[in-house]
Amino acid sequence: MATSELAPKANTPQTGENTGGTGQNAPGATTLTGRAGADQPPATRGRTSIADVVVVKIAGIATREVPGVYDMGGGLSRAIGAVRDRVPGGRSNVGRGVKVEVGERQTAIDLDVVVEYGVPITDVAHDVRENVIAAVERITGLEVVEVNVAVNDVHLPDDDNADSGSARVE
Repeated sequence: MATSELAPKANTPQTGENTGGTGQNAPGATTLTGRAGADQPPATRGRTSIADVVVVKIAGIATREVPGVYDMGGGLSRAIGAVRDRVPGGRSNVGRGVKVEVGERQTAIDLDVVVEYGVPITDVAHDVRENVIAAVERITGLEVVEVNVAVNDVHLPDDDNADSGSARVE
């Protein structure tokens, strides 16, 4: 329909008269002026909002995929996470060590990571930025304006042996 104003044939509630499509509506008739969004593609009708927790989870998973990243989060959050991981039925928190700000079109991400001893930290940070930006932009469509990587610890190979329970002194 090429007209921008449509006046459907309608019966008036008082007289039962039909206006005959003359363009003048009887009382109680409906007038449509254009069709809201009908001329727009379906994908553009409406609004999409993305919660912070969505970006947190995507960024957390993408960070953990990078070789050289041992863990995420500060000391206290890692300790609590280790306890949670040992509880039967408990789920690990993929968002540990991730903070985000999400706007309508953009997001900024802060990451706290623990790297393996011996890996070049600048290379790991670079790879983390690339992987996080690619994943968040691909999955959410948001523009990632920055990814700040804070390396707050280095995992040493001896740290694994300390948990084995062997005491130095009997």
